[in-house]
Amino acid sequence: MCSSATLSVAVTTLLLFISSPAFASDYDHKYQADDVVDLWVNKVGPYNNPQETYNYYVLPFCRPPGHAGHKWGGLGEVLGGNELIDSQIDVKFQKNVEKDTICELVLDEPKVLQFKQAIENNYWFEFFMDDLPLWGFVGELNSDRNSDNKHMLFTHKNITIKYNKDKIIHVNLTQENPKPLEVGKKLDMTYSVKWSETNITFGRRFDVYLDYHFFEHQIHWFSIFNSFMMVIFLTGLVSMILMRTLRNDYAKYAREDDDLETLERDVSEESGWKLVHGDVFRPPRNMVLLSAVVGTGAQMAVLILLVILLAIVGMLYVGRGAIVTTFIVCYALTSFVSGYVSGGMYSRNGGKNWIKSMILTASLFPFLCFGIGFVLNTVAIFYGSLAAIPFGTMVVLFLIWGCISAPLSLFGTVVGRNWSGAPNNPCRVKTIPRPIPEKKWYLTPSVVSIMGGLLPFGSIFIEMYFVFTSFWNYKVYYVYGFMLLVFIILVIVTVCVTIVGTYFLLNAENYYWQWTSFFSAASTAIYVYLYSIYYYYVKTKMSGFFQTSFYFGYTAMFCLGLGILCGAVGHLGSNLFVRRIYRNIKCD
Repeated sequence: MCSSATLSVAVTTLLLFISSPAFASDYDHKYQADDVVDLWVNKVGPYNNPQETYNYYVLPFCRPPGHAGHKWGGLGEVLGGNELIDSQIDVKFQKNVEKDTICELVLDEPKVLQFKQAIENNYWFEFFMDDLPLWGFVGELNSDRNSDNKHMLFTHKNITIKYNKDKIIHVNLTQENPKPLEVGKKLDMTYSVKWSETNITFGRRFDVYLDYHFFEHQIHWFSIFNSFMMVIFLTGLVSMILMRTLRNDYAKYAREDDDLETLERDVSEESGWKLVHGDVFRPPRNMVLLSAVVGTGAQMAVLILLVILLAIVGMLYVGRGAIVTTFIVCYALTSFVSGYVSGGMYSRNGGKNWIKSMILTASLFPFLCFGIGFVLNTVAIFYGSLAAIPFGTMVVLFLIWGCISAPLSLFGTVVGRNWSGAPNNPCRVKTIPRPIPEKKWYLTPSVVSIMGGLLPFGSIFIEMYFVFTSFWNYKVYYVYGFMLLVFIILVIVTVCVTIVGTYFLLNAENYYWQWTSFFSAASTAIYVYLYSIYYYYVKTKMSGFFQTSFYFGYTAMFCLGLGILCGAVGHLGSNLFVRRIYRNIKCD
């Protein structure tokens, strides 16, 4: 934990380090005629395995003479596996190059073997120019089956650049002149540059990377409409069925002038949720853990809403790693929410072990992600991939947690305990717990928990396809307005479904609703993870231990956060519902 003397300095330094690349550029993107335009090489790897990336010069390409400059990005760029190195290819603003030599590549046996393996695995590479990406493949397989040399290496790079006045608007890379790979052969690696003027404005230069047809297809709009109709149905179900039943129950309790026969009949017919009023507010088991996950889930809900709004306003898809950087910064700054919700909940239920509660709330989700990340990082280091997180970046992440996130979480716990921690249960808890009668299998907590996630998953099913495709198949996700609508729909559906499940459980005279309401909503993540397995085998061509471990590891982190978020939303919604229905009955 950081001391108070260094906290302010650490916070300032960290915020400058991690946020500046996301919201600003090292350059003003303005050029004069004949100004040098840097072409940065970034990474190379199998096209079907997006996370299996390596340093560009892991393949025996032409290396620039002397010490090549590096362009260091922010935290999100490093976590995204980017390492920009100056190619030292001579590109000048508005100056065409017909054909120039990069270097002469002498092929020996190890180089030929490396290039052949890369071509067989469909290796692609990524360059950057003025923060705009360029992509290309290392080579291709000769379509002539009778040829002895089926591995062809592209030897010429044709760079086309469009500009508007003094700013670069678009860059494109095409490759030509494939040559067979033969030991002892010399290949001239060449390039050409062609400049042309355009009237596209600088603010719209990223539009070419956005797949409007894919993301704004009719099926996307239909999914939003379908989810919206589900919201109307569920809210109608809660208001028309449950509230009508509750209103009838309230009417029975409100009658004071009934005759003896009516009262006896009402008492004999009394059953369900009314009978457990003396146990329904009994503190749940593992109260420390439940308060920690509910507090963390409340923070995740605020965090996701904040990141989506920032993405809508700031077009975060433009910057390399901007989304990751924003997520980390916002997570640290919203840690107060987790502490406040957890502390208030723990105090209202009579918790005494405050140290354990504060530490668990501050460290639960980060350390779970750290455990998964540690395993993935070990795999990346073994493979020598750019996906491996450098030690310095780990130190920065730990400082963010230790100097910003953890103190805010602990402070929130203290505030929550003192401001919203007073017990206010509508009914007094009885000393002796009421026995829970056996009910039909579909009214057991386990079945209610498993079934509770189906409808929330159904409301986000289509959006999951677009999110997965964006992350795993090179699509730039930019429709954050859709994501905001889906997030709001998810919250509403989760609350409604959890309330219905809680009501059924209480009617079965089972008062262990706290954990059931959490798992009922959190089970949405189980269905998302099952969908990810389907997506992996049906929608992608990923292969190999590296990519498989990263796919399911990243998906596990995502589903972990989604499950905690949905569980917290469901529990908080059910808590309000339970307090509301027991507020107007006569408790003994």
